[in-house]
Amino acid sequence: MIALFIAAALAAQSPPTEPAWTWSLYADAVPVVLANEVPDTARLRATLECDPGTSVARLTLYGGAAMAGMARITAGEASSIAEAAAAPAGASKFALRTDHPVFAAFTVDGRMTIVVGDQRRPVEVPAAHLAKLRRFAELCSG
Repeated sequence: MIALFIAAALAAQSPPTEPAWTWSLYADAVPVVLANEVPDTARLRATLECDPGTSVARLTLYGGAAMAGMARITAGEASSIAEAAAAPAGASKFALRTDHPVFAAFTVDGRMTIVVGDQRRPVEVPAAHLAKLRRFAELCSG
């Protein structure tokens, strides 16, 4: 009887849920940050940072192998070349001008792809968070 109760209790347990990844805009500080994160944790997939009015966004990608060298960045029909720098803990850093057609295309549909050698990393901001991306671009632009 006890074994049956334990089996029923284990079967009723729900499977662990996936972390709640989201895009958060931190616009009240310098630098302005748009982060793809699990809130209230140190878990990050990507951050975009800028000093207001500079028109330069610094993109950091976390996880995966670090990327270094020349990167081809595409969004929509636009493309650009930027230098990729490896950062601590396997992160990769890039600088993008917010007034470049690539960044403008990124703000339209939230999709950008970065390729360095044979490494390819997509950055996707879902439609529900595009207003945050656009506000980030507005705050960063000079």
